[in-house]
Amino acid sequence: MKVKVVFSNNQKHLKITTEIKSMLRDVIKRTLVSEDFGNDAEVSLSFVDNEEIHRLNKEFRGIDRPTDVLSFPMLDGDDDTGDFDMYVDSLVLGDIIISVEKAIAQASEYGHSIERELAFLTVHSTLHLLGYDHETGPEDEHIMFDKQDKILESAGIIR
Repeated sequence: MKVKVVFSNNQKHLKITTEIKSMLRDVIKRTLVSEDFGNDAEVSLSFVDNEEIHRLNKEFRGIDRPTDVLSFPMLDGDDDTGDFDMYVDSLVLGDIIISVEKAIAQASEYGHSIERELAFLTVHSTLHLLGYDHETGPEDEHIMFDKQDKILESAGIIR
């Protein structure tokens, strides 16, 4: 499986290094592998400031505040991605938008590195792109959070 990640950096709070990009590409691939995703995939991963994620939250979710991350899936949650094998070489899964300002604050609040926080937000959002939703109930939340922990642990990224 090939995973293409298209990075966009529209913030000035953190230098997005080659090492960070490599780590995030790796955790996206680990997430897809953990879900037995059978296609090559493309994900757009953007880094923004609080002002931009606030604007996007207000426009697309009706939420008048900045959040740490937004996910915009391209696939319909009812689709079986296996049905696409004969038609396309790779699937565009969607967009992940991370507020670096929020990620820095949360890393400090939780007492771990910014790299760990970015990895967590990326795995979390990749699962959203695949149709997971922790806001539908406690059981779904437990399933999603358990998957996140296992994926991060497999990458050697721990709290």
